[in-house]
Amino acid sequence: MRCRYKAISPYCWIFLYFFILILALAGCSPKAPEDSEKSGTLQPTASSESSPQANTPTEEKKSPTVIPAKEQQVNYIETGDLKEIKKHGTIRFVNLTGAAENLLPRDGVVSLRHFELGNKLADQLKLEAKWIKAPTPDKAVEMLIAGEADVIAYNLTVTDARKKIIDFSVPMRQSRLQLVTGPSGPDISDPSKLNDVELIVPQGSANIEAAQQLIAKYPDAKLSVREFVIHGNRDGLIDMLNMKNNRVAILENFSAEDLRNYRDDLRLGAYVSEMQNIAWGMRKDTKRLNSTVDNFITRNLVKAQEERITDWKGIKKSGVIRLLTYNGPTTYFIWKGLLMGFDYELAKAFADKHKLQLQIIVVPYEESLADWLRAGRGDFAGSELNITSSYEPKGMVFTKPYVESAEQIISSKNKPPIEKIQDLSGRKLTLRAYSSFIDTAKTLRDAGIDVEVQVAPPDMSQSQIFSLISDGLIDATISNSGRAKIEASVQPNLVLGTLLGDPQPQGWLVLRQNWHLLKNLNKFIEGYRKTAKYKKQYAAYFEPNKRFMQRVSTRIIPGENLSPYDDLVKESAYKYDFDWRMIVAQMWQESNFNPKAVSPVGAQGLMQVMPATAEEMGFPPPLFEPERAIKAGVKYMDWVRDRFNPSLPTVNKLWFTLASYNAGYGHLLDAQRLAKQLGLDPNVWFDNVEVAMLKLAQPQYFKRARYGYVRGSEPVQYVRNISNLYKAYVEMMSDDASVAVPLQKAPGISYCSPLHTPEGVIQQIPNYSAP
Repeated sequence: MRCRYKAISPYCWIFLYFFILILALAGCSPKAPEDSEKSGTLQPTASSESSPQANTPTEEKKSPTVIPAKEQQVNYIETGDLKEIKKHGTIRFVNLTGAAENLLPRDGVVSLRHFELGNKLADQLKLEAKWIKAPTPDKAVEMLIAGEADVIAYNLTVTDARKKIIDFSVPMRQSRLQLVTGPSGPDISDPSKLNDVELIVPQGSANIEAAQQLIAKYPDAKLSVREFVIHGNRDGLIDMLNMKNNRVAILENFSAEDLRNYRDDLRLGAYVSEMQNIAWGMRKDTKRLNSTVDNFITRNLVKAQEERITDWKGIKKSGVIRLLTYNGPTTYFIWKGLLMGFDYELAKAFADKHKLQLQIIVVPYEESLADWLRAGRGDFAGSELNITSSYEPKGMVFTKPYVESAEQIISSKNKPPIEKIQDLSGRKLTLRAYSSFIDTAKTLRDAGIDVEVQVAPPDMSQSQIFSLISDGLIDATISNSGRAKIEASVQPNLVLGTLLGDPQPQGWLVLRQNWHLLKNLNKFIEGYRKTAKYKKQYAAYFEPNKRFMQRVSTRIIPGENLSPYDDLVKESAYKYDFDWRMIVAQMWQESNFNPKAVSPVGAQGLMQVMPATAEEMGFPPPLFEPERAIKAGVKYMDWVRDRFNPSLPTVNKLWFTLASYNAGYGHLLDAQRLAKQLGLDPNVWFDNVEVAMLKLAQPQYFKRARYGYVRGSEPVQYVRNISNLYKAYVEMMSDDASVAVPLQKAPGISYCSPLHTPEGVIQQIPNYSAP
């Protein structure tokens, strides 16, 4: 049969006709939906009897969409040893959280987290680290064996069954499995006392074996077991426990202790396993990689230090240096999955310089850093401490200043401005407990200024004081000028007032007897302050983001494009079922349509995507090319949106997605949990979850939050700005029928025409020319 050139056989036409028909029929066949058992979060596994109740809608949550390896610039299969891995220029780590934190470390060696260790190992091997998410530990093992990943960098339990199929590194720690339940749960002091209990275990974990052993050991106890899809977030599991009083979880004891560090709605009970090793996993027959990882872990493995008062020699011997600080906006916090903070970053740089591991110890707001330092709970302390001589009688001295900041009055725009010191007469200053601002205010009063001085309760943070001023509940306060500028940029009701003198030096606090540590800190500060890296970090934490400060005031001209990138936005928005006008509004908020924009913390491009996030989305930085930046940002928006419960109303899912894009998914989860505790609707953003988000800047709330402090006013203002501009775009371009507002996504199913589209499903039909 000849089908070439000018003469075309009739047989060719018949063949082509049937070929096209087959393709058309294949395209019209809807994809089979996933097994319904896999779509839920809580899944029955094995039991002594069938589960008496099906999962209620309120208990089920959609499993987060895990980005497969092939979509993360790691689309190759490699089952060889280290020599073969190096040929790709990358080393692929798989875990359950990807390149992000799944909680705020409050008392641990931050450089011993898997993400930090993996990146450090990659640097040592001169390879680029790639991080891949797996939904369960067992799936991570499958990916490793299949050659889709090189190392499982996770708290993987060493079991006999796993040892048959993969190799393990030297143990990173040891643990025992422990029973955990809620305050009203059953007696868990002894496994023999369990009766008519539903055992909850992380899906795909070794914990299932312990649950099955309990069922076999106590056949008359009516025990059942279910797997819970955790995806790195154990808070959902604890919330699930508290929904019924007959539920008990089986968790590693270190995970249970981490949860108890910030949650008071759980009880720890009996151990149900012997001591088990926790390690990283590698493929069989990768002896060179295994040896390299073992040596690396052994060199870096150090134990978190308890209370001690030691000198520099003792610090070096232990390999750990401890910083005492508060969880706050300029000191130490988690943002978009990354640990951040001015004090944290400087302390980390100091530790790295001296080849030490950094242990961060978060001091409760109601307690003094100085008291903890004197008790030997840390080696040095810092959190916006003005250098004064008041600590010297207590045996403590300051380092050389690592920053200077003037003290400044801040008040509400609804009250007369305080433009000079004399304007303080008749006013009331509310000041943070333990702060140097108290002495400043008293000095003003002693100098003849008729000002009332009130010290806030010890558990009230500076952020909370700002919020109370913004709400008109208190009059004014004193703050460091850099901090004041940042807060005023995200809370429009705050007004900056007069400066109170020249900039004051701030430093770290050290015990006088630890003179060698003091000498090394001073030497480091002197040198580091001269570097470009220091200047960049200062700008990130003390200079307001000009783009964020801008109010929604972009020019909208009917008949003209909303942005220079409308066609690119439409392409990505259509692909992921977003209203392109909303994406344009978000792009304006993020970058003012500047493709070369770089934030102080490193976010890049039109959509201001963090480098690690861009890597996960399959778009390695830099992101200064508009098309790549938009694709990375919209794909990340889609990934975040898919992590929410599918039953969530579409409009609120959009606001939640935006808030998560700005602050991080973890802080949104914390806000939803807090909203429910406050009697607000956890599924509604405006006037509900946004209220809880604001409260996460207050110590009494963020100390019980998995992800800790967040400057809640920023995501709240972020969502409001975008929603206002989005509405303006919609009103101006209401005749644009290219999308519905907003779209309800129907993942995994496509239809050939509106005639095949089931009722209630929105089918997006573009009416613009594709670029």
